[in-house]
Amino acid sequence: MPFIVDLTAGTVEREDRSADFGGSVLGLRLMAERTPPGLDPYDPRALLYVAAGTLGGAAAPGLAKAVFLAKSPLSGVAGEAHALGPFAAGIRGAGAEALAVAGRAERLSYLLVQDGKVAAHEAEELRGLGVAATTDALRARHGHGAHVAAIGPAGENLVRYASVVTDYAYPAARYGLGAVFGAKNLKAIVCVGDAPAAVADPAVLAELAAGYRDSMATNPLAALQAGEPGFAGWVGEPLDPGYASVRNFSVPGETGLRVPGPRDYDGRAVATSGGCPGCPNDCLKVYAPPTASERRTGGLGQEAFLSLGWNLGIDDLDAVLGANALCHDLGLDPVSLGGTLAFAMECAERGLLPGGPAFGDAAALPGLIRDVAARGGALGDLLAEGAARAARRLGPEAARYAMTVKGVELPCFDPRIQPGLGLGYAIAPGGPRYDALEHDLDFDPELGLAYSFPEARRIAVEPAPVAALDAERGRRTARLLRLWSGLDALNLCVFASSPTRPLTVPRLTALVTAVSGADFTLQDLLDAGQRRLDEMRAYAAREGGGPDELPARLHDEPITAGRHAGAVLDRAAFEQARDAFHAELGWPSVPR
Repeated sequence: MPFIVDLTAGTVEREDRSADFGGSVLGLRLMAERTPPGLDPYDPRALLYVAAGTLGGAAAPGLAKAVFLAKSPLSGVAGEAHALGPFAAGIRGAGAEALAVAGRAERLSYLLVQDGKVAAHEAEELRGLGVAATTDALRARHGHGAHVAAIGPAGENLVRYASVVTDYAYPAARYGLGAVFGAKNLKAIVCVGDAPAAVADPAVLAELAAGYRDSMATNPLAALQAGEPGFAGWVGEPLDPGYASVRNFSVPGETGLRVPGPRDYDGRAVATSGGCPGCPNDCLKVYAPPTASERRTGGLGQEAFLSLGWNLGIDDLDAVLGANALCHDLGLDPVSLGGTLAFAMECAERGLLPGGPAFGDAAALPGLIRDVAARGGALGDLLAEGAARAARRLGPEAARYAMTVKGVELPCFDPRIQPGLGLGYAIAPGGPRYDALEHDLDFDPELGLAYSFPEARRIAVEPAPVAALDAERGRRTARLLRLWSGLDALNLCVFASSPTRPLTVPRLTALVTAVSGADFTLQDLLDAGQRRLDEMRAYAAREGGGPDELPARLHDEPITAGRHAGAVLDRAAFEQARDAFHAELGWPSVPR
């Protein structure tokens, strides 16, 4: 039963909506039912949905996940971001599963969720504060145990890729949902209470948690996540050319950039364990340089080093860690920020943006980030719009350097060597997101994770050479997308789950059954994933969402060095795979 909050009228109601575990499918349906087509994302009538759902927040592996959903200011379609960490447990502890927020408060405000009730409170004194200072102030008011989802100045200033950050370091980063908060004059959501999430079978849940912990030592990805600096702390051998974006995807060969060593992270750890209640894997660690003005916001996602580092021609670890912490404190998505800055840097290099930023200029990065968050000056205001809109302002020549799909900046894993990722970027109806499906490399017969092959076969995904781009690649990718869409629909963590992590399909289905008390099968999980994708696609069609296409560079400029030399997304093969992808999901093909 979600709380329906109208900030304009000052009303709070509850609505009986028991389907779909209260996750993103319910949010998508509420958006479709309660908002007219063509509504501007900043219109007071636009709906903002925040939920832990029936499963999120229970103390077990894979359940520390909350969803944030709204019409995206970047894409104009449904933007869905997920926050790991303790906030989902905070929502449940406060007596709620979901909030649907419409309207606009007359003055800057926050919502307090406590003892199963929701109320709005004024927050003008918090205007202009960063996420950390906002969280400090609200915890001083409501207790140290309060859980806080807050925006920074970027959200207040309607930067189109502003994020929401929970409990200092755990962002719901993509698609500009922080700007939707800002448009509603909503600074934060505060959750107070420690009521445990209802669990039908605690004994089975404890058994599953113990099994997960035992599996971590033998699962390479889980072990990498649990160790330091973790799977987001890039260390070791240089990355293969073509694995990650370098200088706005413009360097398809040797990069000349350094990967950090493990010792480079010494003295930079802020918190490395205990972030997600009930999960021992500790994927999202907090790092920041000792000199950072605010270190608690340094939650390190897997894309930060690539987006704020190599994509900008920067390999200075402290510069990247500092920029990441600053992004979260100001409330900016590091991925869209990195993509937008890289676009601007390439435009400046090519004479299309005189006086623009330069690749490799680590010293200028903090100032650029602050200018974007404040919409400071002509450049800050331009870049606050995102790469696609900035390209339209700069003229048609700049458009080729905006590495976006549906108006959203691409993740930094290069799809030229992993075409399934490219299909996922292009076709996912909410826009590109790197954690929407597993990497093609994981299922390569020679380079992949062989232990995951039997698990992938449960959903009819067979090993295949990483570079293969054909109809079968399209079908396999759609099946993976459907599986991980099911995880998203139920607020199950993709970084704990099948096919490459310890929550195998039997464990996932047992987990949902143990929490909900209702029998749950693999088919139920896949059906939930299909429903979520169908609802997102229907909403995108209603709103005139962008085409299922990738930037031309990925089709025209092959990788030039290393073992993946020559890899490029052949247009005809990509269209064939895209048609097969659509057919697998029961969607009509794209007209040509």
